[in-house]
Amino acid sequence: MADAADEDERRESGRNYSWEEDYKRSWDMLLEDDQGSLQGIVANLQQQQLLLKRRRLNKDTDAVAQRGIIRQLFVVVDQSSAMAELDLRPNRLDCTLNLLEAFVTEFFDQNPLSHVGVTATRDGGAEKWAELSGNPADLVRVFAKRESRQTSGEPSLQNALELARRSLAHVPQHVSREILVVFGSLTSCDPGNLGETIESLASDHIRVSVVGLAAEVQACKRLCSATKGTYGVVMNDAHYKELLFDHIPPPALAVAQQSQSNIIQMGFPIVRTFDLPVLCICHQRPIRRGHICPRCAATICEIPTDCCICSLTLVSSPSLARSYHHLFPVPAFVEVPAAAAASAHPPAPAECFCCLAPFAKQRGPDDAYSLDANGTANGHGAAGSATSATAPHRPGPSAAAGAGSLAAATGAAALAPPSRFACPLCKTQVCLECDVYIHDVLHNCPGCLSGGHPAGR
Repeated sequence: MADAADEDERRESGRNYSWEEDYKRSWDMLLEDDQGSLQGIVANLQQQQLLLKRRRLNKDTDAVAQRGIIRQLFVVVDQSSAMAELDLRPNRLDCTLNLLEAFVTEFFDQNPLSHVGVTATRDGGAEKWAELSGNPADLVRVFAKRESRQTSGEPSLQNALELARRSLAHVPQHVSREILVVFGSLTSCDPGNLGETIESLASDHIRVSVVGLAAEVQACKRLCSATKGTYGVVMNDAHYKELLFDHIPPPALAVAQQSQSNIIQMGFPIVRTFDLPVLCICHQRPIRRGHICPRCAATICEIPTDCCICSLTLVSSPSLARSYHHLFPVPAFVEVPAAAAASAHPPAPAECFCCLAPFAKQRGPDDAYSLDANGTANGHGAAGSATSATAPHRPGPSAAAGAGSLAAATGAAALAPPSRFACPLCKTQVCLECDVYIHDVLHNCPGCLSGGHPAGR
């Protein structure tokens, strides 16, 4: 029943599988309007991207759930011959590695106290590409290597999970231990019983999530269910990125972890620049600028990490402060309909509270938009001649078809984007760009902080 409901939701939202879509040429979207300008179609594309990002940011804003701000994540990449399929552009493996480069950068921006490691599986075995590291540049270099983009043989899900499980065995209980598997094959060549590995992962409280690139696999579904993870199968490139980036916010802690309180001893190292190169204690490589452990005075090349001498957790105070936004998230802002804004008493503000930009003219209640068979957005009513305030002239039919195709592919409705959003606490109204900036970068409501709500005073 759940699969049938998901299928109906996919059909209603206009999202298609990659093999069901028409051949698309990216340059067809960039067509000039009546005035010979590209500003209208570019503005529409940017608005669609902002709407997708807003939906992802507001998906997990529950302040009641207890979350861990220190995470240890292992990414398992399928490097088998199945990843050479061309249903994702340019192929499954190249698309995966390109998305993982953006994923690790965004992951460390939102989780500065966490570490990420990478494991790959092919030819019935598993190899570790990178140990747990807090430096995204090291992981990006691993993904960019030429040998990382070669496929061969069959994957071994059990060997990859066991390798990641052994690497997470030394992690303390107060740290969230996670494994993210990107699996493109329908088979797995395992040396033993995969069920025993699943039981070991569940007993060790390691959360395993799978992003499937082919059909749904029963073994992966059972693995995610037993370890309290999530399982999703991609439909196209945009849906792939959406499923992958859903794992950036920290998941809720298990009941066993919530029932216990842990006081973690941390150290804030001093940054020191040396006249001559010295060897760091962690990698034994020469550096000119390092962090000095406040307990044992060891020289560390990068933080956050654990001191190799005294095992003290070393962090920086800005990173620790940035991690707290997961524990106290900004509530999701509510969209203000055009009719409510027009009939509000006192009158609704005419400009954004944050950037002071005037709100775009919203659609009236009698204006309607629909999609034709080609995905073209057709407007009816008084506002049907303009798509937004940033596009004074309506793009041509081909450009509208391109924008509609992009919206259908990404799961966003091909409608004019909403103009204003209001904080549920202080009722401050902001534009779409400021709404995304508040939830993605600022992590504080300016209206509440300026005294609009007692919680912000």
